[in-house]
Amino acid sequence: MIGSLEGRFFLAFIALHEEKSFSRAADRLGYVQSTVTTHIQQLEKICGQKLFHRYPRGIELTEAGKIFSKFAYQYVHLSQSLKESMNELNQPCGTIRIRTQESFFLTRMLPFVQEYTRNSPSVNLRIEHGSYQDILNGVLDYELDFGIVPQNPNRHEILFYPYMEETIVFAASEDITQKVRNEGVQILNDELFISNGTSCLYHTTAVDVLKDAGIIVKDALELPSLEMIKQYVSCGKGFALLPEIAINNELKTGTLKLLPFNSKMIFSHGLIIHKNRELSFTAKSFQSELLRFFNK
Repeated sequence: MIGSLEGRFFLAFIALHEEKSFSRAADRLGYVQSTVTTHIQQLEKICGQKLFHRYPRGIELTEAGKIFSKFAYQYVHLSQSLKESMNELNQPCGTIRIRTQESFFLTRMLPFVQEYTRNSPSVNLRIEHGSYQDILNGVLDYELDFGIVPQNPNRHEILFYPYMEETIVFAASEDITQKVRNEGVQILNDELFISNGTSCLYHTTAVDVLKDAGIIVKDALELPSLEMIKQYVSCGKGFALLPEIAINNELKTGTLKLLPFNSKMIFSHGLIIHKNRELSFTAKSFQSELLRFFNK
């Protein structure tokens, strides 16, 4: 098999996996669509397995494709590391892939990204957002160099570097908050609970806190954006779970109010890396800069 595999096959596989379309994968690689199709067909012939399901609405990995993807990402990563090592880099360059929660990026990480990209213009920093499980899976499957998660996964394959704590709070409009003060938290049983969804670690923790307070979530709304959640709640539509830092301005202006819960939800954010991932010079430099930024 090793004698038949070529680097361009791996690149075509990853592009198709991420773009979910032969035409978009071809545009990304600068190929015509038939070239990508040929590369995938050759790859499937070499592997002796079908790697993609083809549907009218797009493509999905088969079980064999999911297994192959881990090796494809490792191959591309090692190729990039080798290139950097051979060039005897004097400064970081190449691509770093990292995934984090949207709320953490907007409230905590953006200043670091602005500083890092200014100081390391040759680095292509690819930042994605996802839920806790999305981030963990990306690191486990070798798709990512790094992930940032709100708690230690406590898995033997993962290295966890904690660097800050985050307080999560329940917030609502002035009207709903006043009703809670006057009538008690039980009135929240009839209010809409808004969060990033059940795949979010914050959500599952909050449901437990609400349950301890005698509140059963009957009606929930999942919104993908931090700003959407804030705007929706400020209109008096239910109550939400949000990082406290994300609503500092709204708390100052009175647009949002903290709901009176005794339970504090504190999460320890940190960087995760697959322990078997060989970090490139650039990745090691990025890790050092990130930890230095937050530790200061």
